[in-house]
Amino acid sequence: MNRQARPTAVLADDERLMRELLRRRLAEVWPELEVVAEATNGSEAIAAVAAHRPDIAFLDIQMPEKTGLEAAGVISGQCHIVFVTAYDQHAIEAFERGATDYVLKPANPERLKLTCERLKEKLEATPGEVEQLLARIARQMTPGAKPDYLRWIQASIGNSLRMIPTREILFFRSDDKYTRVQTPEFEALIRKPIKELATELDPDEFWQIHRSILVRVEAVAQIQRDERGQQIVSVKGHPEKLEVSRAYSQLFRHM
Repeated sequence: MNRQARPTAVLADDERLMRELLRRRLAEVWPELEVVAEATNGSEAIAAVAAHRPDIAFLDIQMPEKTGLEAAGVISGQCHIVFVTAYDQHAIEAFERGATDYVLKPANPERLKLTCERLKEKLEATPGEVEQLLARIARQMTPGAKPDYLRWIQASIGNSLRMIPTREILFFRSDDKYTRVQTPEFEALIRKPIKELATELDPDEFWQIHRSILVRVEAVAQIQRDERGQQIVSVKGHPEKLEVSRAYSQLFRHM
């Protein structure tokens, strides 16, 4: 492991935007940290650690070829490991008891600063073995655990990309080419169809009310019937009315 004046790190995430966000926020909270390599999957992360011998590896849990957990099993003891994860509660409980740390996506500056402070204290110590921790995390993420639903959306606004937490989204509405992502303040566009989004979003958080519409349940202000008897949803913070198709009318069957 490097003993240079500047600590070094490898970032591994298959999403370019998430790597850029993590790199930028690390530069803000720990300017002395030098990112020596980036990887897009677990295999690349293993190779980067072997080539650069960094002090720290930030590993996304869900990556192609090899996951972050599989990569951690290979590089265990070679550097300090931080998992970058979209998992909540159960996995975090495992991390809290482990020899490493975690950062929830998208990286919150305050939480990332805490992680960096912990890492600074550990740099002079030998990196811990993580095999027992990995086994514990794997048990927490068994098929019986809650699926890893999307917690943010990457959407286009003009020529830029923006990360939008799902808790801030009022509804999704598709046409033939794009899906509109509507928040109280702005709208953005994605190319992912409603059918695909419906399988990736938490069904307790978002309801499909039409073949082209998903609405966040907590954003529903009221449901009314028009002169045709059709159910119409009003959402908080936006004037648009959303029609409920008959195929989904059972969601509001008590109306």
